[in-house]
Amino acid sequence: MDTEALIAQGYADRKEYRPGDAKQHFSEAIALSKSTSDRSGLARALAGLGQIERDLHNQSAARRNYEESVALYRTLDNPLALAHTIRHLADILRGQGEYTLAESCYAEALQIYRRHEKTQPLDLANTLRGYGLLQTADHKKQEALQLWREARDLYAQCNVEAGVAESDRQLARLAQL
Repeated sequence: MDTEALIAQGYADRKEYRPGDAKQHFSEAIALSKSTSDRSGLARALAGLGQIERDLHNQSAARRNYEESVALYRTLDNPLALAHTIRHLADILRGQGEYTLAESCYAEALQIYRRHEKTQPLDLANTLRGYGLLQTADHKKQEALQLWREARDLYAQCNVEAGVAESDRQLARLAQL
């Protein structure tokens, strides 16, 4: 199998709740990408393995993979993939209580998304959601309110009812503070 096929199989395994198989396919894609100097494939495979490690609650391993993927994406011309990967890294950092690092990652991902004409509203909404969770946890009420309002509008635009409902709950909770 080539790198693309291994990555695709890794995501298929993840979708079918076979994390062990997914981990194996992403690891093989990493090894193959390294042997062929395929930096783009390596960045995608590392992000995929990072996601599997997150699924398995191996946050330290997930963080290492995402950090390496981000570093590679910074050398490539793929700003949307960079923003997406940075956002996932920010989510991990937030979960680890690394609020300062997470905030800089969310801010960078938002900056990239807001500048790029091909940004999908759902990608922006998901970034705003994570940033809103961070600002809420860090007791920055006004910033959190602004982020949750924008996320809610984007989720509504995308017809993502779960996102709208979560945003409404967060806004109501913040209004009580």
